[in-house]
Amino acid sequence: MNKDQVQGRVKEATGKVQEVAGRVVGNPTQEIKGKVKKNVGKAQGKLGDAAENLKDETRDDEVRRP
Repeated sequence: MNKDQVQGRVKEATGKVQEVAGRVVGNPTQEIKGKVKKNVGKAQGKLGDAAENLKDETRDDEVRRP
């Protein structure tokens, strides 16, 4: 796992908590901020996944070369 994967998952989780808390207390601003944070975290996690996959592919190519 790389830094973007970890930070993205953390942001996604905290965003979900903030979204639900905003919904529970009836604060639409907090709910929207939570949704935004959740989606930013999801995107960052996907970026980290892509970087990790690229690193793995590069490593596999180096192993296959004579």
